[in-house]
Amino acid sequence: MDATGKFITLEGIDGAGKSSHVEWIADFLQQRGKRVLPTREPGGTRLGERLREWLLSEPMQLETETLLLFAARQEHLAQVIRPALARGCWVVCDRYADATYAYQGGGRGMARKRLETLEQWVQGAHQPDLTLLFDVSCEVARQRIAQADRHLDRFEREHAQFHDRVRRAYLARAARFPGRFRVLDGESDMAGLRARLTQILLAFGA
Repeated sequence: MDATGKFITLEGIDGAGKSSHVEWIADFLQQRGKRVLPTREPGGTRLGERLREWLLSEPMQLETETLLLFAARQEHLAQVIRPALARGCWVVCDRYADATYAYQGGGRGMARKRLETLEQWVQGAHQPDLTLLFDVSCEVARQRIAQADRHLDRFEREHAQFHDRVRRAYLARAARFPGRFRVLDGESDMAGLRARLTQILLAFGA
C-alpha cells in the first residue's frame, strides 16, 4: 500500500460525460488493490453539499459565487481530501480548482490573479497528481444536456457562448500544465474511452 495516496480529478464542460466515469475509475483502482475515495466539488462535506445547492440554484454575484466555491473547497480539503491522502487512499474527485478557473475565470470573466490569490490562500501548493479532461464540442455537450431527463442547474442553462469560453479555458489550463493533464476525446464511444482511461491509469501507477 502506498504511504500516501494519489489525487485524481475529472474535469470538463457540462455535458462532457465526465461524471459517468467516476464510479468506473474507483472500481478499476479498487480492483488494482487501491483504497479509493470518490468525491465531488462543490460538495464532499455536509457544509459543502449545502453550499452546492445554493451555487447550482441561486443567482448571485460573481464574487460571492467564487468565494463560496473556495469556502466549500477549504472544508473539503481539511475534512476529506488531505486526511484521505494521508491514509494512503486514492481520491477521485469530480471537479476541483481547474473548474473554478474554467467557469468563474473563463466563463464569467473573473481575473486570473484573483483566482490565484484565493487558490494560494486555500490550497497552497496542493494540486492534483493527475487531471483527466473530457473534451467535447459545445454542440455535442448542448445536445446531451437537452436530452437530460432532469432539472437543469443554472450553469447548465447558460448560453452557448458561456460554455465555449469554459471549454477554451479548460484547454488553456491543459496546455499550461501538461504534466498533470490528460485530454480525452469525450465524443469517443464508451469502449474507446475506457480503454484510454485504463492505459492512463496503468501508466500512472494503478
